[in-house]
Amino acid sequence: MTNPSIRLLAASALAAGLMAAGSICSAAALNVGATSATSSLIMFVATDKGYFAKHGIDVKLFVRNTGPELSKSLDAGEIDLAPAAITNIPVALERGLDVRAVVNYVGGTYTKEADDDSMGIVVRGDSGIGSVAGLKGKKVGATFGTGSDLYLQEVMKKHDLAPAMIERVNVPPPSSVALLDAGGLHAMVTWEPYVTSMLDKVKGSRLLIRNGGFTCFCASLHGKPERVYRDRGQTQAFVDAMAEAAFFVREPKNLDAVAAIAARYIPGMDPGIIKRTHKHWTYDVRIGENTHKAFSRSARLLVSQKKMQAPYDPAKYYDFSFIRRTLERHPEWFKDLPPGS
Repeated sequence: MTNPSIRLLAASALAAGLMAAGSICSAAALNVGATSATSSLIMFVATDKGYFAKHGIDVKLFVRNTGPELSKSLDAGEIDLAPAAITNIPVALERGLDVRAVVNYVGGTYTKEADDDSMGIVVRGDSGIGSVAGLKGKKVGATFGTGSDLYLQEVMKKHDLAPAMIERVNVPPPSSVALLDAGGLHAMVTWEPYVTSMLDKVKGSRLLIRNGGFTCFCASLHGKPERVYRDRGQTQAFVDAMAEAAFFVREPKNLDAVAAIAARYIPGMDPGIIKRTHKHWTYDVRIGENTHKAFSRSARLLVSQKKMQAPYDPAKYYDFSFIRRTLERHPEWFKDLPPGS
C-alpha cells in the first residue's frame, strides 16, 4: 500500500448497548495512525476487512515509518489516536504529554513483562562478529527512539559493553536490508520481518541473537483525553473493532489472507515473508494490571539509561475501562488467548 491515507465511510449501526438500535454513527471521523510494519497488522486488517465500518465508525488511516513520527502527528493534531511503544512513551509522559491508552496494539503485556521475540541482531558474514562481545568497535544500526535502540543497549549492558564501545547508526527500518547488504553496517538490530529479510537477502549474514527477555517490544494505542472521552461510544466501538480484527489476525486459518493484506500496506514486503515471521509477534489487544508491570519495567530501564528522571505511574496513562467492556461483551474474541498473569 503506497497511499498513506485510507478512508473508510461507515454506514452501519453501532454495536448493541452503545447507541440505540438502528441508529447511525454521526460522530466525526477518527484519524488513526499506524506504522508501516507488521506490528500494525491489526489496524491493517480492521481497515481492509471492514471491521471499523461494521462497528459503525468512520476511520481515516495514516501510515508512517515509526512510532516517533506518529507521536509528532498526534501532538500536532493531525491524528486522534496513535500507537506508542512502552520502550519510549514513558519519556514523553514524564515531559508532559497528556494521553490515555485504551487498547493494546501489539505485544503480550497482558500476560508477561517482556516480549521481544520479534527483535534480533543480524551481522554480516564478513564482520568478524562471533558473539555479542564482538560488537565492540563495530558500526551497528538501530532506529533511534524505538524499541530496537533500547533492545540493543540492554543486550550490550548484559554483556558488559558500554554504549561508547560501538558506533551506533540511525537507520530507518525500510533501509536496513540495503544498508547492511552494501556494507555500510557491520550489524543491524531491528524487528521482524526485517530480521528474516536480512538473513534472506544479505549473503553470509547470520542471526547473532534473538529475543532474550531484555525488553517488551509492545505498544498500546492512545489519544488525548479530550478526543478519547468526547464520544465514549465511538471510542468503545473502535476498541471493539480492534479486538475483533485481532482475533482474525491470530486465527491460523486466516494466515494467507492476513499476509496478503499486510503486503499491500507495507512497501517492499511480500506475503511469503510475512507468513514466515507471523509467529514472532503477539497480537493481544488486552491491557490490565500486568500491563502496568511491563510499563514500569520499561520505565526503570529508561531511568537507568538516563533517558528519564524517575519512574512514571502507569495508572495515569492506561484506561482499562473500554477493553474490559469488550471482554465482558465478546469473550469469543479472546477464547484462544492465555489468562493474564
